[in-house]
Amino acid sequence: MSTWTAATDPLRVDLTLNGNEVSLEAGVRWTLADAVRAQGLTGTHLGCEHGVCGACTVLLDGQPVRACLVLAPQASGRRVDTVEALGTPDELHPVQEALLEARGLQCGFCTPGFAVLAAWLREQRPDAGPAEVREVLSSNLCRCTGYGPIVKAVSGR
Repeated sequence: MSTWTAATDPLRVDLTLNGNEVSLEAGVRWTLADAVRAQGLTGTHLGCEHGVCGACTVLLDGQPVRACLVLAPQASGRRVDTVEALGTPDELHPVQEALLEARGLQCGFCTPGFAVLAAWLREQRPDAGPAEVREVLSSNLCRCTGYGPIVKAVSGR
């Protein structure tokens, strides 16, 4: 008798999602993006689903990752923070406010991934200048802004 789980059997995934202990059932082939979206957290956008665009960027144990490249079961026992952890419509995170003020969001599709990555960068390197900000944020794609307003919002310059 095989000990392998059938590819269609759901797995239990226990994780800390935006500060809350969560237990969910996920298919063995579900990505972390699929799992958080199934929890109603639809701010994590799925763009390319190949890890190229960055729209699905979340923090996994405090480090930015592409949620489309991480299988949901790999997040079991770990902490996941999505864009919803940054702020609320009534009380925006400073990065969200800066993006709004600098007009760093146009269509908005890439914004959640940029906001998560930018908040992480500001926490890690609060004095990062425009060149460093541009280098880090170049891992995410935006087809609308030309990056200038996003870099200005994150660097403050």
